[in-house]
Amino acid sequence: MADVEEVEVVVAHSERATLRVGDVFLKIDADQTRTDVEVEAMAIAPIPTPEVLWRKPPVLALAALPGTALGRLGEPSTASPAAWAAAGAAARKLHDAPLPPWPSRFGDRGPSLDEIASDLDGECEWLVANGVLPADLVTRNRQLAETALRAWTPVFIHGDLQVDHVFVDGDEVTGVVDWSEAGQGDALFDVAILTLGHNEHLGDVVAGYGTDVDRDLIRAWWSLRCLTNVRWLAEHGYGSPEEFPEVAVLRSQL
Repeated sequence: MADVEEVEVVVAHSERATLRVGDVFLKIDADQTRTDVEVEAMAIAPIPTPEVLWRKPPVLALAALPGTALGRLGEPSTASPAAWAAAGAAARKLHDAPLPPWPSRFGDRGPSLDEIASDLDGECEWLVANGVLPADLVTRNRQLAETALRAWTPVFIHGDLQVDHVFVDGDEVTGVVDWSEAGQGDALFDVAILTLGHNEHLGDVVAGYGTDVDRDLIRAWWSLRCLTNVRWLAEHGYGSPEEFPEVAVLRSQL
């Protein structure tokens, strides 16, 4: 690899790290099962994904995508409504594809719903017991979150379709990154994660998705995602919970 001006640390915590070296992203993951899923998901996904340059465990090298991220959680998005609609259309194309041969942590139905509910219970108890968030804020969002826990028809989901994982150039999607959580799951989970903290663009995404969605269930997934992420973020050095965009989302739900 030729000399580059700098190495950018994109993500770094105890489980994984991502470095950008010129036009190459180097992903280092302690759990190679996640990398296995990422590589296989990118190979079968019917939407643009980064090119795999090489893999030498624990490192996966990916080519940078053209364009810029659709947005960032906690920051206003400068992307056009058409770009958001294109992201919705890409999500729909993925959800219409054949199911991948492995489940995800938000898998089809039955025991997986019990696991999600148990996780939600434990995280809410921790948030209140440790005084991280006010009990009334946790209780109200927990009530909203429980709405998401119902049977659904599984589809091929990205599993972590954050706004900064979708790259656009103008009004077109150039690719989607970070597929390690991909699997079978609830289509509305992907739509919810894509619009988390950007509820003003939910209509654009739904328009691109091409079919109406239950917006109450989208909001339920917003609450569930945020309630179950706060402890992880706090324990991995992301700062004070009061400053987390996820906590701002929880407050906005009220």
